[in-house]
Amino acid sequence: MAGFLVSGFLLAFLGAILPAWGAHRDPPEFAVVGNYFLCFGIGVVVSAVLGRGMLARRGISLSLAFSCAVACAALVFLAFVSPPASAWWRAAGLLILGAAAGVLNLALFHALSGSYTPDPAGTVTRGGVLFGLGSLAATLLVAATLYAGLATILCVMAVIPGIFAVIYARSSYPAAPRRAEPTMRQALKDFHTPGAVLFALLVFFQFGNEWSIAGWMPLFLIRRVGLSPTAALFNLAMYWLFLMAGRLGAAAILPRVRHGRLLILSVLSALFGCLILYSTKTGFGAASAALFLGAGYASIYPLLAEAIGRRFPYYHPGFFNGILSVAMLGGLLAPATLGYAAARWGVGVAVGIPLLGACMVMVLMASIWLESKVTGR
Repeated sequence: MAGFLVSGFLLAFLGAILPAWGAHRDPPEFAVVGNYFLCFGIGVVVSAVLGRGMLARRGISLSLAFSCAVACAALVFLAFVSPPASAWWRAAGLLILGAAAGVLNLALFHALSGSYTPDPAGTVTRGGVLFGLGSLAATLLVAATLYAGLATILCVMAVIPGIFAVIYARSSYPAAPRRAEPTMRQALKDFHTPGAVLFALLVFFQFGNEWSIAGWMPLFLIRRVGLSPTAALFNLAMYWLFLMAGRLGAAAILPRVRHGRLLILSVLSALFGCLILYSTKTGFGAASAALFLGAGYASIYPLLAEAIGRRFPYYHPGFFNGILSVAMLGGLLAPATLGYAAARWGVGVAVGIPLLGACMVMVLMASIWLESKVTGR
């Protein structure tokens, strides 16, 4: 489970480091930021698909150690290609970092297969808390060392995956229980099932909303609200803190509340947070938005994982077949899309599009409810 600390640390890295790279300065290079997110997302997707071969041949322990070691090397490489070096060097480093994160997540979910299958919501919640803690650590580390120099920041950050590489190299884990994965032809049959398509769209928009906010909140607050880079990073840290606290709270109340009602309240909270963030002009408004967004997003994915697991028993986040997993991976590309949109229409779309995405989540929830009533599933 502790590996999710590193996973959160790596996946939150880009959103935290952008102010240190000067992405907020005039003239803003939002298209370049979109390229950064695109390269990182491609690395995650490609490595997650191709990494299954390494996992089968080398086992879980070596895969975990290898991914952490590559992440450490990628962060050291980024320390030497920070501005004013060409942005393409940083894009290449982020491609490698994304590949390391993809292999790490794949190995982690395979290692946790035994606990995920009987309790998907509980496993996702516990992993989500540790993931949020790693994301919080990455953000606070950059905020605390923002003026210490880019090489110092990145070399200090590289120590964390390096330590875990040593730990995993000295550890051993039993092989994950083998289970049948759907073939591509079987997975494509999901397109003929309205419920699967609706769930896929719901996961796509929700995952894209969360990571769009996490990736673009600092730049939005600096450019639109006028906060300093340090203050913007602390607001991002508050987002991760509330997201982590919300997952702990959700785990405590899940057995005692109706899951449908909790899901609706969570989406409404996230929608309200987007509205506050889009309209605020003060630091207090930004902090309030972080509270509502983090608390709102906290329980949505655990509830979706539980519902998908009941409806589609073959679904497993460690396996990358089927429309549902492809949709979740597609959400990684949302922050990249925002970069290209912001280059054309301004940084306001960094919150405007997630705001529309939250509305889409509400529509999809209603559609899934209606489909379940009609089909009785």
